Amino acid sequence: MSTVANLKVVHLSSAHYAADSRILHKECKSLAGAGHDVTLLAPHERDTVVGGVKIKALHPPKSRWKRWTAGMWRLYRHVERLPADLYHFHDPDLIPFGMWLSLRGKRVIYDAHEDLPNTFPYKYYIPACARKMLGWLAGRIEKLAARRFAAVVAATPTIAKRFSEYNTNTVVVRNFPSLAEVALGRSLPWNERPPLVVYVGSMAPERGFREAMAAMSLLPENLNARLAFAGPVTPELRKQIDDLAGADRTNLLGLLGRTEVASLLGRARVGLVPLHRMPNFVNALPVKLFEYMSAGVPVIASDFPLWREIVEHGGCGLLVDPCDTKGMARAIEYLLTHSEEAQQMGARGRKAIERHYNWKTEERQLLALYNSPCCRPTRPDSQKSLAA
Repeated sequence: MSTVANLKVVHLSSAHYAADSRILHKECKSLAGAGHDVTLLAPHERDTVVGGVKIKALHPPKSRWKRWTAGMWRLYRHVERLPADLYHFHDPDLIPFGMWLSLRGKRVIYDAHEDLPNTFPYKYYIPACARKMLGWLAGRIEKLAARRFAAVVAATPTIAKRFSEYNTNTVVVRNFPSLAEVALGRSLPWNERPPLVVYVGSMAPERGFREAMAAMSLLPENLNARLAFAGPVTPELRKQIDDLAGADRTNLLGLLGRTEVASLLGRARVGLVPLHRMPNFVNALPVKLFEYMSAGVPVIASDFPLWREIVEHGGCGLLVDPCDTKGMARAIEYLLTHSEEAQQMGARGRKAIERHYNWKTEERQLLALYNSPCCRPTRPDSQKSLAA
């Protein structure tokens, strides 16, 4: 529990849905559990309360443009009516909004989920000729804005290094899984599991979904292997997938809730993390890697130095070139045909989560930040309405 007076906190996101694992199920629930009064303002169907967190629903945006225009105005109107000690936002899009709050005397935390400048190479909605320049500009704005904020929360040590000289209250809160979440779903005994390969998360070209499907198409038919994608699927993406090799061995499950994800992993024999070798991914700590390990599912992951350290040291899976579909197919076939070894890999992954890579250690970092002087209000009118 918090050792000092509890805070009234508003978490903000216009890009992430309210049920986001990091935002709601880890950060907000941990803060609420420590006694803080937590409100989450994010896209959702309706106002509700989850795990002690009050969710104020924003209308889900239909496009980026609407999110950046009408969506921003709706966010402003909501925040006007939500006075708080601290405002904690999760999207780079909201940096101008965070600056505005800071200039109004509010304490603001920026939660940097990604290495923003290095995400621009795969922002395909931006003309290729402008991505490098805009990435540099976004990085400069992000760093300069960080000087104004009470603190910066970084999802990885690499991201934290970018901000530490601009804001001394920069802390690393990694996106490790909660041990309690795996118990949400029903888990089948290993020898009763079907030859199911899973890919949890966003399906984008740079995240390797095409290569995963191509690898499935190369597997021997007698394996009867299936690939299950658990992530948002647009009509355009569904049409693309229907035309790719391996479509006949692929199931599109759409966006699943946490209990449904846990149940899916409880039936799986292999978990895929085939992200391409892009600057933002090489030093990332993808939540799906640790969720697979937490569920005792052996992983097949891209052979990046940081991931090699985790997977090889933990003995919890195999590493591949994410663009080598034949190599990926061989790795999948190996795990499906060496059942006992695969089960042992999964067990070692689970043990590594219990010992090193779990949310409990990150929760302590977050709560310590909230209890530090930089996040404590200094004026009695800190919760005065922004409209005043």
